[in-house]
Amino acid sequence: MKYLHTMVRVHDLDESLDFYCNKLGLVEVQRNDYEAGRFTLVFLAAPGDDIEREGRMAPMLELTYNWDPESYGSGRNFGHLAYEVDDIYALCQRLMDGGVTINRPPRDGKMAFVRSPNGISIELLQAGEALPPAEPWASMENTGSW
Repeated sequence: MKYLHTMVRVHDLDESLDFYCNKLGLVEVQRNDYEAGRFTLVFLAAPGDDIEREGRMAPMLELTYNWDPESYGSGRNFGHLAYEVDDIYALCQRLMDGGVTINRPPRDGKMAFVRSPNGISIELLQAGEALPPAEPWASMENTGSW
């Protein structure tokens, strides 16, 4: 058995790609349009992922965009996506500068949570040891839920 990908449905493909690629820093690896089924699949990887290993693709995030509008529930039972990052403070600052709310700030220098435009919780974890506590993160309150 091999883990392949996690799929999330998105309402607006451009808005989602802006969040995941331009703000979060993931890389688009593959895109497939299926006219007969009226949907698009976009596969994203983290820049540090070994995309192809031993002739097989590494696990990725699959964005599914259905061309015909439909309503999706919050799916709180889904949980979250998690990414290890080199500098949690720098990434959280870049996300905030891009208009993303930091729901659970990295007060401990180790963990933060944000939400995608479609409400998917994303956990950010500092690679290695936690960074020393620093402002504005150390005194920032939680916002919303994750």
